[in-house]
Amino acid sequence: MSILDAMARADEIKPISPFGLTLEAYQSLCKAQEVGRGRAQTAYEAIYRDGATESAPAKIVVPAIVTRHEEVVKEGVTIKFVQRLPNPEHRLKDRGIDFDDIESVIIPMIGRSGRKTHTLCVSSQVGCAMGCDFCETAQMGLIRSLRAEEIVAQWWAARFIEGIQIDNIVFMGMGEPMDNLDEVLKAIDCLTDRNGPCIPMSGITISTVGRVDGLERIKEQVQKPGWKRLGLALSLNASNDRVRSELMPVNKKWNMQRLQDVLLELREVRGGRKIMIEYVLIPGVNCDDEHADELAEWMKPFLKDPTRDKGKGHGGLLNVIPYNPRRDSPWEAPSDEVVDRFVNRLVGHGVFVNCRRTKGRDTMAACGQLGTAEIRKRKYVQMKTSASEDQSTAHG
Repeated sequence: MSILDAMARADEIKPISPFGLTLEAYQSLCKAQEVGRGRAQTAYEAIYRDGATESAPAKIVVPAIVTRHEEVVKEGVTIKFVQRLPNPEHRLKDRGIDFDDIESVIIPMIGRSGRKTHTLCVSSQVGCAMGCDFCETAQMGLIRSLRAEEIVAQWWAARFIEGIQIDNIVFMGMGEPMDNLDEVLKAIDCLTDRNGPCIPMSGITISTVGRVDGLERIKEQVQKPGWKRLGLALSLNASNDRVRSELMPVNKKWNMQRLQDVLLELREVRGGRKIMIEYVLIPGVNCDDEHADELAEWMKPFLKDPTRDKGKGHGGLLNVIPYNPRRDSPWEAPSDEVVDRFVNRLVGHGVFVNCRRTKGRDTMAACGQLGTAEIRKRKYVQMKTSASEDQSTAHG
């Protein structure tokens, strides 16, 4: 092949990004462009182990970090960073918006052993269609779902641009993971690839507002080899259907009894592994004694059963999260007294409770605070149907 032929051939080659791909999938695509398996593996490992994108057969573009915010906490520094993607066809281009911002948060933690780790909170969508009233992201509406490569690029940015070793990944950023499940599962396949990021499956958690259709798919997925240890979290946030339907429109389709049923089924097929139940405590909405009593009753089937074989892990864990006010929120953050009273009442009912200490609230990086300000208060988008570790104080 002449030099001119080689140059023409190079121009024909479309960039193949390894983000969102397992090594096997990457090798397959490279083979179609006459790149050998060995060279593809060398490039793949260099990209994920050393951050060396220049070793790839074709140019790889990583979304740049355009803004970042730091907040010093007891365990270190919480970092929120924003990657920007051009979007000339943005549905809000008439307002001068021709980009998509992806927000991610790096959270430092110190476990019981005293070892410091870092958890990365990733986004699965730009905006969200679920319409939860307390959440900043919901005020944006759904702009679009992220592709697997855009999800994995958040890990790459945390690891090689911010330079921080990531131990755990939680899908608790912008968006509802179950609303983009095909791409989320594809991203997890890549993130757990032993030749790639090599994050253990037990170090990855998917959170949902309660899409039962997605949980039914997860029930099938975790029965596949290597998936059983995938972490799951439910954002419950209410003790009865009336309050939950007011806060979270998804409850009108799948109520709390239906959620309880599918979660118990999931617990069994996952060998008794715990499912995190998350409860955002909002003053004047869901923090009274009667709410604690109702919540404890709903949690009963998830509590540890002494008749089970020892070590089967059939316990339940409730994660109480003091509300982090969104912009223009009608509610304030709860006082320590309100949080303590609610938690102590649950403990009195025999519920094991983690009370999460807020990190990142001052930089709009805490739970429920992610979202692009320019895109807030967009029209609610109807749901579509598609085919962790945290530093906390334990009670109980």
